[in-house]
Amino acid sequence: MSSCVKIEDFRRRARRRLPRMVFDYLEGGAAGERGLSRNREAFSKHLFEARRLTDVSHRDASASLFGKRYPLPLAIAPTGINGVLRPGGDLMLARAAARHGIPFCLSTASTSTIEEVATASDGEKWFQLYVLHREQGMLFVKRALDAGYTTLILTVDVAVNGKRERDMRSGFKVPFRLSPRIALDAALHPLWSASQIRHGLPELANFATAQATDASSQAALMNRQMDASFDWAAFAQLRNAWPHKLILKGLNSLAEVGLAERAGADAVILSNHGGRQLEDVAAPIDTLRAVAGKCKMPLLLDSGIRSGADVVKGMAAGAQLCLLGRATLYGLAADGEAGVCDVIKMIASEIDTTLALTGYPRVSEIGPEALLAAH
Repeated sequence: MSSCVKIEDFRRRARRRLPRMVFDYLEGGAAGERGLSRNREAFSKHLFEARRLTDVSHRDASASLFGKRYPLPLAIAPTGINGVLRPGGDLMLARAAARHGIPFCLSTASTSTIEEVATASDGEKWFQLYVLHREQGMLFVKRALDAGYTTLILTVDVAVNGKRERDMRSGFKVPFRLSPRIALDAALHPLWSASQIRHGLPELANFATAQATDASSQAALMNRQMDASFDWAAFAQLRNAWPHKLILKGLNSLAEVGLAERAGADAVILSNHGGRQLEDVAAPIDTLRAVAGKCKMPLLLDSGIRSGADVVKGMAAGAQLCLLGRATLYGLAADGEAGVCDVIKMIASEIDTTLALTGYPRVSEIGPEALLAAH
């Protein structure tokens, strides 16, 4: 992967390797995809105000969260159905994260089980929960607790499925439903097809265990048919059931962050689900600049991050860690576990370069004074 010099290069390789239906699932957003564009444009409008004549001969990109220090200010975000990109995709992501000393977040919609991922690497693992049914959700929480996951993430921006037009047009489903068009698409991508056939087509593994065999729940999760009644009272029950750190993912306003803080959340991930749910909401980097400093709890950031410079902007705006979603998935699709590692190394190198050129030897020192006011 030495020929890849930016994340877009991994994206192009992923696009060549994947059938159109699968690439569109990875790449797509809600409705007309204005949210996708807004997330990227938001990072480009926040500009650095660099310091000069500071000693940046030694640079430190490490960051702290919950009293633990990580060598990079990164985590791998929870993403679903990664087995359609590469068989064993969740395991590859977990191992790559462990190799670089950063947390890996496993999605409820994974194609490897909670337990398989727990034994696949010795790195720090967080579990992201979708609540389809309260009882089933608590079963997943217990499984994650028993398997040694250190942090629980509750995603709260999927009461119903966003309108994902690319998936509607392509007929993307798990398990796959073959049609002549899909069969032709697969035939035109023989490496991907051979790999899927050799390992077996992916399924939502957490719903296909002896503990939770439920085809209807798999279908409901694919369609994001969540428990739309889940509210702050239900969150209180979840809070009582989970003894470790609990993060809310999908908030995007100061008011909601305040509610989360009062309800006992340990941190918040400012996120709009990568632009895949509600199209016309603020980019999380913009929300972060408005919220940071107005609450005591840690703030994390995802949605739209494609470079080390984006990560440094997020840290300057007030994030404790930044989560990588599509960026690492492009690497996974392009070259498996090695591709994920290459993406992390590329972003780490870009973080280092950005720190040097902005005049900040340590990412922990950078703050809002390093960013110009957004216009």
